Amino acid sequence: MIPGQPIFTPKKLSLLILAAMHSGMAIADEVIPDVITVTATRAERNSADVPESIAIIDHQRIQQEKMYNINDALKGTPGVLVESTSGAYSSRMIIRGAGLKAQYGIREVMLLRDGVPITDPDSFTRMDFIDTQDIEQIEISKGPGNIYATGSSGGAIHILSKSVFDDRRDQFRLGAGENGNRNLHVRKSYMTQEGNAFALTASHRQTENDWRRNNDFESNQVSFKSGFLPTDNSELETELSYTKAQLNLPGDMSEAQFEEYKRTGKQTDNNSAFKHNARNSEIFFFNSRLNVELGNLTLKPRIYYNHWSHFHPVTGVINDTPGVDIWGTDLEFEYAHNFIGEDSLVAGITYRQDRNMGAKKYAYADIATAGPAILETLSDRKGDLLELQDEVNTVQGIFVQESMRPSDNWIVDAGFRFDHITIEQKTWSSDTSYNYGMGGYLTVPNSGGNTELKHSFDLFSPRIGVSYKLNKNLSLFGNLAQGEQVPFASELESNNDLKNATSRSVEVGIKGRAQNWQFDLNAYVSEVEDEIIRVRTNGESIYQNAGGTDKKGVEFSGAFRVLENYLPGKMMLGGSYAYSDYSYNEFSEIVYGMGPPTNFDRSGNQLPYIPEHYFSINATYEHPSGVKARIQSDSWGEYYLDNANTEKYGGYDFVTSVNLSYSKGPHDISLNIQNLFDKRYAVEVEKDTGGDKSYSPGAPRSAMLSYSYQF
Repeated sequence: MIPGQPIFTPKKLSLLILAAMHSGMAIADEVIPDVITVTATRAERNSADVPESIAIIDHQRIQQEKMYNINDALKGTPGVLVESTSGAYSSRMIIRGAGLKAQYGIREVMLLRDGVPITDPDSFTRMDFIDTQDIEQIEISKGPGNIYATGSSGGAIHILSKSVFDDRRDQFRLGAGENGNRNLHVRKSYMTQEGNAFALTASHRQTENDWRRNNDFESNQVSFKSGFLPTDNSELETELSYTKAQLNLPGDMSEAQFEEYKRTGKQTDNNSAFKHNARNSEIFFFNSRLNVELGNLTLKPRIYYNHWSHFHPVTGVINDTPGVDIWGTDLEFEYAHNFIGEDSLVAGITYRQDRNMGAKKYAYADIATAGPAILETLSDRKGDLLELQDEVNTVQGIFVQESMRPSDNWIVDAGFRFDHITIEQKTWSSDTSYNYGMGGYLTVPNSGGNTELKHSFDLFSPRIGVSYKLNKNLSLFGNLAQGEQVPFASELESNNDLKNATSRSVEVGIKGRAQNWQFDLNAYVSEVEDEIIRVRTNGESIYQNAGGTDKKGVEFSGAFRVLENYLPGKMMLGGSYAYSDYSYNEFSEIVYGMGPPTNFDRSGNQLPYIPEHYFSINATYEHPSGVKARIQSDSWGEYYLDNANTEKYGGYDFVTSVNLSYSKGPHDISLNIQNLFDKRYAVEVEKDTGGDKSYSPGAPRSAMLSYSYQF
């Protein structure tokens, strides 16, 4: 091997895949039942028949994970970079580069739960009210043009909860482990003779995370679901849930602090004066959906309402949001017809409004200072009121998709969604604000007062995809798609001239499904016009439009059965790989903090944080006695730390998790070990325009023992 040359180039990977296909097809004699998906087309379909790249995490895989957050299930999915810097529900997720601009959380990717969007109209996603113990399946649709993805260009992730009509999922589950990890989950359903159903679910998650400061977490959730069959051809499902979550945020580390962490396995401090960051929330969630079959026409109306409040101390300010009201509807229908073959039309309208009234920002009351600079916060007690804000975000949209089957081997999907999104904001601010350059509060007479912000965006997201079945095992697919990305409200506050970004993508691939093996292989090219880029200066995030970015990639995932004639039970080997080449086609970065703002040409540079190579390997084994085992190891290649490409971080290699379980009758006991070899690494490293680096550490080794009883 030539030093410095990657082990897996796209050409080498393709040859390996073809060899695996050849050896696998020699032993395959029938097609395995494929997983059903609804996310790509809003209609049930085998994943092999979807003309785009889609990944599905099924119930069996989810049951083998600790599931403190969705990271546990999504790791190893090619094209999806997902990590948690807090170790709780909070996640940072990037799909093919979309979401990179997020300072925290998930943006540019639409997340849904049972068809209900949990992503705001301006693309920010909250994960605190997702009960990760109540998940049946997770579906990931990658790339622009998804008809679910309102105002988001990165695709859609659909979290499907356990159906109220499925009493096989009733269970009691109890877990305890290192770092103060505790987990309790109970689900009980009831079915009437008429077929109506009820389910009550309660979950408790808690961790002390005593390997670092200020990072304990607790979440309590309860949900009531009902399912009614008003007539023989209709079904009504409703859910009402409540969540209360408390999460302390530890903050990032300086380079010296990170080196100390690698030596000791402890994070004793962060690189900020703000030591009391947190995100505490309370959420009520309601969702009701109706299915009515009227011959070839199926009506699928849905209404939902979500009310949340939170207390969120961060750098410079304490956010106190007394209540956000979100309500909306999807009036959807599906019509089966014979335009060319056995065709179907899915269409509908969307209306949604988020009202955040009376949101307040306070200064920290208890601080230690040196002159105007804050040395350290002493508590999260609120001080002077700095800002009062009302915000209303509204989305109005339509979506249409025609699915045509000219023959048994061909499927053609053609559709679009069009959204009109309005962001309105009224803000009162005091004469005092937090100054990032000074590191403290600064009062400027007559600088406060009332301001208004109003922006409207028209977003058009078309897609056309074609799938062709070569034989009973293999299918080819290709698609052309466009998606448009709306700026986030806080991004518009920092730069009122931001434009919405437009992503255009071409993708081709091949899917294989057989009795003893399966795989997905695809390649894509995406161009993004006016991509929204985050620039970090003195700890502050400022947003700019890049003239354009080019994104090229190859993704592979697969699994095959081994030692079939030598082992009792079933053993599968699997793996995934993603090659990503993302660069700025045209970008003039405005750098602040060095005198007057200065433009630097970053054209041709690689996007930060995106590794060129990412791969994951896994093995699963199921013995007839009830013993099961799964091991997975993930590697994240090196990446640049900033837009200037001044320095790289080496990523991490073979961070490994293991799950061992034994089932007998209704009883199941399992042991889950994260970071088996106790590697000391960073899940995220950034460098600002001043040269300062910040590190978010990966969690050390931890084990959790769980017991569950199926009712």
